[in-house]
Amino acid sequence: MSFGKKLAYNTALLTGSTLVMRWIGLAWQVWLAGRIGPAGIGLFQLVMSVGFLFVTLAVSGIRFAVTRLLSEELGQGRDGSVEGAMRRAAGYSALFGTAALIVLWAFAQPIGFLWVRDARTVLSLRLLALSLPAAGLSSVLAGYFTAVGRVWKTAAEQFLEQLLRMALVALLLWSAPREDLERSCAAVVAAGTIADWLGALALFLLYRGDRRAHARAARKSRGLTPRMLAIAFPLALSAYARSALNTFRQLLVPRGLRQSGLSADAALTGYGIINGMAMPILLFPTCLPSALAELLVPALTEAQVTGQTDHIRRQVRSLLTQTAIFSLAAAVFFWCTADALGYLVYGTPEAGRYIRLLSPLVPFLYLDIVTDGCLKGLGQMMRSMTYNIAEAALGLVLVWALLPVHALAGYVFVLYVCEIFNFSLSIGRLWKVALAPCPDRKGKAAGSPRSGLRPGAGPSV
Repeated sequence: MSFGKKLAYNTALLTGSTLVMRWIGLAWQVWLAGRIGPAGIGLFQLVMSVGFLFVTLAVSGIRFAVTRLLSEELGQGRDGSVEGAMRRAAGYSALFGTAALIVLWAFAQPIGFLWVRDARTVLSLRLLALSLPAAGLSSVLAGYFTAVGRVWKTAAEQFLEQLLRMALVALLLWSAPREDLERSCAAVVAAGTIADWLGALALFLLYRGDRRAHARAARKSRGLTPRMLAIAFPLALSAYARSALNTFRQLLVPRGLRQSGLSADAALTGYGIINGMAMPILLFPTCLPSALAELLVPALTEAQVTGQTDHIRRQVRSLLTQTAIFSLAAAVFFWCTADALGYLVYGTPEAGRYIRLLSPLVPFLYLDIVTDGCLKGLGQMMRSMTYNIAEAALGLVLVWALLPVHALAGYVFVLYVCEIFNFSLSIGRLWKVALAPCPDRKGKAAGSPRSGLRPGAGPSV
């Protein structure tokens, strides 16, 4: 199957499955918002902000490392290296996942009291810690299925896991009083932890079946461990920095809102409406650009190692053009229907107000997702992570400076500045390595070292 057909097939499959899951997830989010309220959503978002930092520690760059390493091996016909690479990746994820569990469990209380400054998060943080090894293992297995081009298996597992998660949340919330935000939040987190472990087990069984069906005697390569670590470690370190900055930024938001004069519950409510209600609506259509971003990594990597430089350039330009058209249409739709969406989905005018305020940001959000996937597929992952760290640092400074004075208006401004800043850097880099026309074919060829599209190009630092 050709580059374009393979990408189109897998994109359609992943987009369709993700779209179904987004609809189900949105319905669940609406039900959850009605069950625990905007303040409960805000508390849950704070827990997940801390959790994101520790999930980053548990994963430590291994998903992309698996996808990139296996794509290189399969692109060169070395199928025999797959199982050896997967064993190494599983050991890596077990080490970092267990370390993340121990650290979060041990420090849940000081994090809840001193970082988040809300004692109601401690129980949820400890329950979240139990899911971290499963997150690492799932990342390894998902990276495998992306690399081999059988994403339908991951999509099927994610669909069933989401249904299970929703059922468990409903079951556990049954015994939690509506006014008890601590127990309600803990019930949601506990359901997620159980679903994560069952999902990791399902992915492992799918992997074993896949290897029995598709394994074949083939060439192997040496040096898998150093190559895997050379990809994963730099990504992990940069991801730690970005996640830490983003976590601190998210924790500063309710604090800054309180300093502006809002009460603690009002601050949680405003934070919950923007992050837990308006943004999920705006990001709902990202199933298409997100699918493209994930599938571009192995597709562009295989095309790169086989020297299809002109084809890469045409595909990247086409994908960016299509994403731009799609994202502009989505932005116009959200702007025109914001009030109706706010009432229809959440029954509150505040959600609609922030959907309209943030709708012009949609083209930048969607294009940035695809641009990031292109950069990673072309071995520019370190550049992409550097830009993400710079964005996170800028956001942290802006939140600290603006929110105590401008409250929620300041937070909306921060979201705009950070996203436009990140996208500008990313698209500039992609233009340089993949899109800029060569002035003279006899001089700089499309696959020359300056272009970043040379066969076998490794990660760019």
